[in-house]
Amino acid sequence: MTTVYEAAGGADGMLRLADAWHRRVMADPVVSHAFSHGFRADHTERLAAYLGEALGGPQTYTKSMGTESDVVRMHSGNGVHEEMDRLALVAWDRAIEDCGLDADPALRATLHDYWADGIRRMAEHHETPDTVPDGLPLQRWVLG
Repeated sequence: MTTVYEAAGGADGMLRLADAWHRRVMADPVVSHAFSHGFRADHTERLAAYLGEALGGPQTYTKSMGTESDVVRMHSGNGVHEEMDRLALVAWDRAIEDCGLDADPALRATLHDYWADGIRRMAEHHETPDTVPDGLPLQRWVLG
């Protein structure tokens, strides 16, 4: 069975997708606000590793970079921001197109649903990151 990671081009595909998304986000005046506090120089590489692991690739992120609880905490405690979330999903969908990952409807739908679910999960802790439990599993997605 082909994983989402493989269908999207493996490590190179994840890096292209992470880079395309980051570029789109930084160009959006609403969504770029999420990065107004700054971000790590290796943000794109870390995002690519996280995406890769969640989409069926190697456990690069959780073995050497952080945990799912760390990721959820980092994105929590910023209040409700529905417009930013909506635009982040638009940027994601356009990044999928930028990378040519929209040709396969099942892959495109899976990538869209994955990101939408991530936005939903991060919004569960909009008031404070202190409510994020330790030990959250990194959810792994499959095609279709």
